[in-house]
Amino acid sequence: MAVETELKLRIAPEQFAKLKRHALLKAHSVTRPVTRRLHNIYFDTPKLDLHKSEMALRLRHVGRQWLQTLKGGGSVKAGLHQRNEWEVPVSGAALDFSLLPEVAGPQAAEWDEHLPPSLRKKLQPVFVTDFSRTSRMLLWQDAQIELCMDQGEVSTEQHSTPICELELELKSGDPQQLFELALAILEIVPFELEVVSKAEQGYRLLSGYTEHPVKGVAPTLAKTDTLADVLKTLIWSCLQHFQNNLRGAMGSDDAEYLHQMRVALRRLRVVLRMAGKVSADEQLAELSKDISALCVALGRSREWDVFIAQTVQPMCARMAGHAGLQALLAASVRQRAACYAALRGAAQARELQRLLLRFAIWMNGQYWQQQAETVQQAQDFAKLRLHKLAKRFARSGQQLHTVDAAQLHALRIVAKKLRYSAEFFAAWYDKQKAKSFLAALSEVQEVLGQINDVAVAHRLLDELAADAALAAHQEAVVLAKGWIAHDLSHQLSVLRKTIQNFNKQCVFWKK
Repeated sequence: MAVETELKLRIAPEQFAKLKRHALLKAHSVTRPVTRRLHNIYFDTPKLDLHKSEMALRLRHVGRQWLQTLKGGGSVKAGLHQRNEWEVPVSGAALDFSLLPEVAGPQAAEWDEHLPPSLRKKLQPVFVTDFSRTSRMLLWQDAQIELCMDQGEVSTEQHSTPICELELELKSGDPQQLFELALAILEIVPFELEVVSKAEQGYRLLSGYTEHPVKGVAPTLAKTDTLADVLKTLIWSCLQHFQNNLRGAMGSDDAEYLHQMRVALRRLRVVLRMAGKVSADEQLAELSKDISALCVALGRSREWDVFIAQTVQPMCARMAGHAGLQALLAASVRQRAACYAALRGAAQARELQRLLLRFAIWMNGQYWQQQAETVQQAQDFAKLRLHKLAKRFARSGQQLHTVDAAQLHALRIVAKKLRYSAEFFAAWYDKQKAKSFLAALSEVQEVLGQINDVAVAHRLLDELAADAALAAHQEAVVLAKGWIAHDLSHQLSVLRKTIQNFNKQCVFWKK
C-alpha cells in the first residue's frame, strides 16, 4: 500500500499558459514537461457501496498500459488529499482480480479486506474521467513535487462537467512544502484550493448533487488523543467548515453561505484562543489577528443581509406601496451589494486562498511539532476551559438588572465561547446532560443575537439617514426605528427567563 499525498488547486483554463511561461517553473523543474491523455473508468455497485465506504475503484488507461487502482481512507485538509492507494497492472479494459495474489503480493489481503469478493460480482462502470495531463518534476527546497496540469471532463451517461486543475503531488519531503509551493504559485496566477477529488466530482454528477450551505459538525475526538491532536483536529474542522461555504459565498445569492462562513470563523477563533493558552506563537498571533479582521469584513455584509430580511422587507410587506420604505429598501440593497462586491473582488478572493495556505503551512510547521511533546491531558484542559467560561458567563448574567449595550455585548461574546467550546467537547461526557445544557445555552444565544440585531439595525439606519437618496424620505428612517424598538423590552424579559432556565442545567463536564 502506498499513501498518495497531493494538493489540488482549481484554476481557470486561461491561467495555464501564464503559469507555463513563468520563471518559477523553469527555475525549479528537473524534468521536461510530458503530456499524456488519462482515461479513467470508475466502478461501483448499483447501490454505490464503495462510495458509501469512502472507497474508489478505477481502471486507468495511460499509453499502452492499464492500471487497476483502489483508493480509500485518508483525509482532505485545505485541499491536501492524503489517501491509501493499492495499484496493480491488468491486461486490458476490464477489471481483473484473478492475478491479485501474484501481482499484489502481501497487498492481496488488503484488496480482499476493502473490496471483498461478494462486492466484486456487482461492480459496474458508473462514470468516466478523461483528461490531458501535462506533468513535470520540480525540486522545491528539499522536496520533490510533481506538478500536473489537468484539463478534460468527468462524464456519466447523461451529464458531464469540466476538469481544470493543478495537482501538486509530493514524491519526497514534507506536506508543508506543497503549501509553500502553492503559495508561490498564487503570486503568479489565481486559483482555489479544491476539496473535491475527481472521483467525488463523478459521484456528485451521478447523484445530481447541487451546492448548498454546509453547517459545521463537531469532529470525533478520542479520549486518548493528546491535547495537540485535539486542537489540530478542531482547527482543521473549522477550516473545512469555512472552505465548504466559500465558493457559494463568492457566487451565490443565498445569504446562508456567508452566515456559515462567519460561524466557522467564530468557532476557529475559540480554538485559536485555546492554542494560545497552551503556548504563545508569533504565527498564531498573526493568523488570529487576520481572522478577527476577516470576521469584521464578513460581518458587514451579514449585517445588511439580516437588516434587509428581518426589518426592511417585513415593513415593506406590511405597508405595501409606502414610497419611503421602498426607497429605504433600495438604499439598503445598494449598501449590501457594495459589501458583497468587495468580498467577491479578485484581490479579496486571492487573499482568502492565501489565508488558507498560511494556515496549512502553520498547521504542518514547528509549532505543532513542539506541542507533540506536551504532556497535558486534553480532558483536563477541556474541563478547566469550560469551568472558566461558565463562571464568566454566570458572572455576566447576574448583572442584567443594570444592563447596557456593553454588558449585553460582553454576555453575547462569552455565550458564544462557552457554546462552541461545549460543543467541541460534549461527546466525551453524558450525552443527555450535554444536549440539555447546549439547548438552553442556544436559547440564550438566540435572544442575545436578536437584541444585537436591533442595535445593529439602529446603527445602519443612522448610516442610511445620511444617504442623499433618502433625503426626501427621512420619515421612513424614523418609522423603521420605531418598528425595531417596540419589542426590545420584551426581548430583555425573554433573555432573563432563558438565563434562569440555563442556570438550572447540570454542568455536564463534572462527574
